[in-house]
Amino acid sequence: MNGNDQRWTNANLALACFALDPAGLGGIWLRARSGPVRDRFMDGLYLAVQGRNPRRLHPNIGDDALFGGVDLAATLASGKLSRTEGILSQPSVLILPMAERTTPGLAARLAAALDRQDGLSLVALDEGAEPDETLAGALADRVAIHLDLSDLALGDAPPLAMDPGALAEARALLPRVTLPDTAIAEIAEVAHRLGVRSLRAPLHALAVARAAAALSGESEVDEPDLIVAVELVLAPRATQIPAPPAEEEEEDPAEPDTPEPPEPPDDSDESTQPEAIPQEILLEAARAMLPPDLLDRLEAGKAARAAAGSAGTGARKKGNRRGRPMPSRPGHPGGEARVDLVATLRAAAPWQPIRRQASGDADRLHIRVSDIRLRQFEERSDRAIIFVVDASGSAALSRLAEAKGAVELLLSEAYARRDYVALIAFRGDGAEVLLPPTRSLVQTKRRLGSLPGGGGTPLAAGLKGALEMCLLARSKGMTPSVALLTDGRANVALDGTPSRARAAEDAALMARALRARGVPGIVIDMGNRPAPGLNDLAREMGTPYLALPRADARMLSRAVEGALEPAG
Repeated sequence: MNGNDQRWTNANLALACFALDPAGLGGIWLRARSGPVRDRFMDGLYLAVQGRNPRRLHPNIGDDALFGGVDLAATLASGKLSRTEGILSQPSVLILPMAERTTPGLAARLAAALDRQDGLSLVALDEGAEPDETLAGALADRVAIHLDLSDLALGDAPPLAMDPGALAEARALLPRVTLPDTAIAEIAEVAHRLGVRSLRAPLHALAVARAAAALSGESEVDEPDLIVAVELVLAPRATQIPAPPAEEEEEDPAEPDTPEPPEPPDDSDESTQPEAIPQEILLEAARAMLPPDLLDRLEAGKAARAAAGSAGTGARKKGNRRGRPMPSRPGHPGGEARVDLVATLRAAAPWQPIRRQASGDADRLHIRVSDIRLRQFEERSDRAIIFVVDASGSAALSRLAEAKGAVELLLSEAYARRDYVALIAFRGDGAEVLLPPTRSLVQTKRRLGSLPGGGGTPLAAGLKGALEMCLLARSKGMTPSVALLTDGRANVALDGTPSRARAAEDAALMARALRARGVPGIVIDMGNRPAPGLNDLAREMGTPYLALPRADARMLSRAVEGALEPAG
C-alpha cells in the first residue's frame, strides 16, 4: 500500500470513528484544497453523520446567527419582543469552509461553544495553500482528528463506503468499551516523546482508540486500536521526531555469566494481567505518519510565531467606508459616519412597546440616540518587505546572488499578495537605496543586476536606511517589514569611520530604534559560521534570528516568508 492509499484509508477510518461519537471527538480538521477529492470526502461525511443535523458556517458569520438575536420583522409586526434561535443552540455537526480565514473572534466563540455546549462538533475545511495559512490553534486543539489530503490524486480516492447498520452496532457497543490499565500511560508517554504539548490530545487519542475498538466489535482497546489513535491524533500534532531507541550495550564476553536466582512463583492468574503494549510500536506508527518536511515546517512555524507582531499582508485598519464588513457599533451620526439602518432598527425594536405606551403614540416608530448603530469596515494595508543586504567584501561573493534570487522569487508573488519589495545595500562607508518599494518585476531585475559588492561593513548605516524607509512606507499607508541579510562583521561606524566597537554600538542603537517603532522583521545570518553578535542584534530589534550558512535563493525566500507571515 503506497502513501496515498494509506492516507485515504485513514480518512475512511477517521470518518467511521467520528460517526460513532462526533461530540466526544470534537471534530475533524481536514486540510485539502477545494476539488473532487474533498468532495468525495464530504460525501462520505454526510453519509456518516446522517441524522446529526450538519450545519454550514461562514468564516464571517455574525453573532446573531450563532447565538440568536432579535427577529426584527416579527418584533415590529407583533409589537412584542421576538428572538431567533442561533445555530449553536442545538446539537449539530458544524461545517466550516475556508477555516484558515476564521477570525480570532469567531475562533474564540466556536471554541467556547465546543467546550460548553453538549452535542456540538466541528469539521474545519482548511484550504490554505501555504504552511502559515492554517486553522486557529484554539480550534485545532479541540478537534481530535487531523487529516491532510493535499496533493492526493482522484485515482487514489475511491468513493467512501459507510455501512449504517455496522455503525449503529458499533455506536451501541462504544459505551461498554474499556481501556487496559497501561493504555493511558503509554499514550501520554508517546505524546510527550512526539513533543505534543496539548493536554487534550492524549484524551482525544484515547477516545479515538475506543471508537476504533467498537468498530472492530471488541469490548477492550488493544494494540491496533492505539496505533490508529496515534496515526490520527498524535502524529499530525508532532513537533519533534522521536529519537530511536538506544541500543543495548553488548555484554562483555570475558565476564562469566552468573546464574540468576529463580523468581518466586506468581500465584496470580496470568490471563487476568493486561499485556503492556510496547511504546516503540506506537512510536514507529507515529514516525511512519510524520511528513518528510516536518523540521522545515516547524522552523518556519517558530519564525512566524516569533514574528507575531508582523501583519502578514498588511495591518488591519478600521474605517467606515470600505473593506470587509464588521459588526456595527453604537455612535452618533455625523461627518462621514454611515448609519446601519437594519442594526439600528434591531436595537430599537425591543423597546417599542414601552416607548409607545409612554408617549401615547402607537403609530410611530420611536428611535432614540442610543439606538443608532454605525457601520464599520476593515481593510488591510499593503505590505512592504525591505531587504537590507550586506554587500561588503566579506559577504558579497557568496551572498548577493542569493539575495537577488530571493527578491525575485518574492516579487513574483507580490501581484497576488499585494506586497511591495524594496532593497537597501550597505558597503564601504554607507548604505544606498537601490530599489524603493515597488512591484515592478522588470525594474527590480534591472536594479538587481547592477548591485555592487566589496568594501567595509557599515551595518548601522544599513539599519538607519531601513528605518527611514519604514517611516516613509508608513506615511504612504504601507506596513513595512525588514529582512536583514549579513554575516555580522560590522566594522564601520555610523559616521563612516572604521571602528568595530563603535560599529557594534551604532548597530545596536539603530536596532533599538526599529524595535521602538514596532517594525517586524528577521535577521538572517549568512556567514559560514553563526555570529553570536547577530543573535544579540536580533534581540535588540525584537525579531527572530535565523542562521542559514548554506541557503540558496529558494530557501532564503521561504525563510523570509515564514518569518514575516502572521501566526494565524
